[in-house]
Amino acid sequence: MTTDFSGYVEISHPVPSTKIWHQVAGAGTPVVLLHGAFSSAADWGGQFQPFVDAGFRVYVPERHGHGHSADVTEEFHYETMADETIVYLDEVVGGRAHIVGWSDGAVIAFLVALKRPDLVDRMVVLGQYLNSSGRAPGGILDDIGDIDSDIVQFLRADYASASPDGDDHFPVVFEKTNAMVASEPEMDLTDLTAVTAPTLVMQGDHDEVLVEHSLAIVDQLPNGRLAVLPGTHLIPIETPAVVNPVIINFLEGDPA
Repeated sequence: MTTDFSGYVEISHPVPSTKIWHQVAGAGTPVVLLHGAFSSAADWGGQFQPFVDAGFRVYVPERHGHGHSADVTEEFHYETMADETIVYLDEVVGGRAHIVGWSDGAVIAFLVALKRPDLVDRMVVLGQYLNSSGRAPGGILDDIGDIDSDIVQFLRADYASASPDGDDHFPVVFEKTNAMVASEPEMDLTDLTAVTAPTLVMQGDHDEVLVEHSLAIVDQLPNGRLAVLPGTHLIPIETPAVVNPVIINFLEGDPA
């Protein structure tokens, strides 16, 4: 794998001189990959090098409180994370880019597109509802609410191996994440008519979001497309050989 740089960079939000970890490689049109909750750049391992090989300059930042980036705020909110991403685009990427957001990263991508449409070229969003009516019952989120569940303990070990805050801080991040997910996002889908960037809405057919909700999102987008693939919320990890060509084709222009 070719990596031009992996390490810390300073940005001015959410607090001055916030240090976040990121990974960058490639040349060409910039693509920024936004990870989900309890996640990190590592979860894009199936996409990073294929996107570089496709001719993109790929950026994978880890938001504060995730991966190698320290926790610096008292609460988590999607709005704050979107503002952090906007600052990263302005100060590190240097402007306009394709945005690919998975799970929480998809919510953040939509908020960035609404707040700063000048920064978004094309957008791909994977596996995320934008209000509680779109949440599929019986999904992974039901288990993530229990800190003693197998999946949370797996995520905790991953967090502890990378975070400068250490394992003792995981319960803090756990509580902040679950508090956010309990009340956010609650977006009015009609607001999406303002998102003019060509947008591909993707999900697995057994995902955390209802297919009907994804259809409702696409219906509101002036330039929206829908792709439902076999799989779960983890389709970028489960089937990168299926997911990657769909994303790359769309980012390259998605010919009719």
